[in-house]
Amino acid sequence: MPIETLDFAQPFFCVQHITDEDRISVEGRAIVLNLGGRDFSVEDQIVAPLSSVVVQNSTIQNVERAVIVHGFDAHADENELFAWVKGTWPSAFVVRQEERLRGVSHYMSPKVFVGNVGLTMYHSGSVPLNVGLHKDHPFCPVPGFREVHTQIVGLGKMQQCREQDVETLYLEEFMAPGTTHKPMYDAEGNYPWHQYETITPSIFMAVEMLPEGVRAPEMEVQNG
Repeated sequence: MPIETLDFAQPFFCVQHITDEDRISVEGRAIVLNLGGRDFSVEDQIVAPLSSVVVQNSTIQNVERAVIVHGFDAHADENELFAWVKGTWPSAFVVRQEERLRGVSHYMSPKVFVGNVGLTMYHSGSVPLNVGLHKDHPFCPVPGFREVHTQIVGLGKMQQCREQDVETLYLEEFMAPGTTHKPMYDAEGNYPWHQYETITPSIFMAVEMLPEGVRAPEMEVQNG
């Protein structure tokens, strides 16, 4: 199925998964993330793998695999949107039971897997978020898991540190809607100490990539 609509972020956003399309027309504004192994183009501009852009009334060409998020800027009152999200999605601590998430204003949508890629939306409701520096992902279904994050609403930053102490920070990437940070993992799938931090209350999309040939666990596919 070259174009598939995913329901994990509804009713807040419409998300499409695209594979093997020569040309896709996008009406209005949308965030487009390249999940393929090669560049695609928007008009005359190149978008590299694991990069994202905001497009408006544009044609995307030579798509191997991509995710399109519609409606990221369709909510005139972001505070009203965030209140609606909090009443709809459970807290990340309730779902994941990670101690670092206890008491943190962090909410998550259901998770959906499309092939080897899992997609989840998160709402981070406080500034600062204080989600906690970490390098391991106990919720990861298999070893060798890779992850990036795409900003959907609000402003945030991805921080990397030498130790489990924000004072050892050595790299920080600011994230506005349509931004995906650079991959942090090495060739073996190891991560530095890192965390997502809010600048404003935010929504971002987590993109989890399983190693080739690994099937997504049934439990993850059904709910997240």
